[in-house]
Amino acid sequence: MTDRTAQGSDFITQSGWADAQRVTIAGDASNRRYERLMRPGGQTAILMDAPAKHGEDVRPFISVAGWLRGIGLSAPEILFQDVASGFLLLEDLGDDLFKKVIAKEPSMEPALYEAAVDVLTVIHIAPTPQLERYDTATMTRFAARAYEWYAFGITGRCCTSEQAAFEQIFAKILIPLETAPQVLIQRDYHAENLLWLPNRSGPARVGLLDFQDAMRGHAAYDLVSILQDARRDVAPALEARMIDRYLLQNPQDSNAFRAAYAVLGVQRNLRIVGAFARLCIDKNKPRYIDLIPRVWEFVERNLTHPTLTPVADHIRATLPEPTPDVLATLREKCAT
Repeated sequence: MTDRTAQGSDFITQSGWADAQRVTIAGDASNRRYERLMRPGGQTAILMDAPAKHGEDVRPFISVAGWLRGIGLSAPEILFQDVASGFLLLEDLGDDLFKKVIAKEPSMEPALYEAAVDVLTVIHIAPTPQLERYDTATMTRFAARAYEWYAFGITGRCCTSEQAAFEQIFAKILIPLETAPQVLIQRDYHAENLLWLPNRSGPARVGLLDFQDAMRGHAAYDLVSILQDARRDVAPALEARMIDRYLLQNPQDSNAFRAAYAVLGVQRNLRIVGAFARLCIDKNKPRYIDLIPRVWEFVERNLTHPTLTPVADHIRATLPEPTPDVLATLREKCAT
């Protein structure tokens, strides 16, 4: 038994769940691990193991979960906690991830996405908590990871003049977004982080899981996240309907919002391209390479918006299209 396993067992005992069976459940791209605890009487809970020595911190999760629950949304209740050790015992919201529900019942897709949009409206009309801003400098730096990891994995070159030029051009496009109202953005708001809770009502029917990296940012960000999903296809017609639904619920300058949506679509998806390349090269997780073509398609689609004209040709000229040969080159660099 490792020290970490022993610490987890001690935490479970202290929380009063020593009689529970432990079953590992799917994790995510971070260093966090999850287990479902099942008592003989049928009660269940989720153990989050977020070791600080690997850069994890459970305090943001606790804080944002409390805020979300306070505005009537379904973030997990914290049943027991050991902040110093990085263990949380969470309310079990079940296994009905949006992606799974839609795979079983495709007819449910529109209703689930409508509910996800309604959640964003609840968040965006609430007073925004004090969080770090997802500002121009941060967004530019994150988008540039497409150069630092994706382009680097293909070409072997880093810190290039091409990256510097991209950052200079893209920052100018992002700056106008800072004058828009700032809301809480969860930043990983997609179909594998949302649970369907049909026994609850209204927006509370959506279980929220991955929000510990929440920041203050533009209202279009999480809408891009759910509708331009790296892990599943969302039909363009459904994407358009959900944007319309959001704008109906949150009246504003439609053209400005759609421009911001496209800009943030480029920013987010370039960041993801870089993150997926890094997960392969640095973390020995090659499965993420297979998702890059879908993400690249989002980049291309968003670049057609006139607001992105100043940077579109530069991105196309300096970031290689993820052809089969390019993806094979990235896989060869896995864990190197």
